[in-house]
Amino acid sequence: MVEVPGSHSGWTFVTNHARVLATIADNPNVRIRDIAAHCRLTERAVQRIISDLEQDDYLSHTRDGRTNTYRIEPDKVLRHPAEAGLTVAALLSLLVQDETDRARKPGDHSSPLAGAGGTR
Repeated sequence: MVEVPGSHSGWTFVTNHARVLATIADNPNVRIRDIAAHCRLTERAVQRIISDLEQDDYLSHTRDGRTNTYRIEPDKVLRHPAEAGLTVAALLSLLVQDETDRARKPGDHSSPLAGAGGTR
């Protein structure tokens, strides 16, 4: 069983719902256990979040044996009025790592955004 790290104290920029959605976007066949470990949540919390996302049609899944395959609705508009007109695809484009970022060595902070707007 994968151990879930301790909870984070303080505020963050990204909600748990967005983290779960980004993890699923990265791997549509990911297991709830792996989502929980990656997002630093309990499996029960991930199940509730997936249920929320499915209830509001941001996410659906099909079952093949013991595996779930998730499907994200990329054109669905975000819920909060402050993000009116922004889609799930726009959010995920900011959160999901592409292959070049994944291959970058830990500690390599070179990024196209590193010089934008000042220091990091």
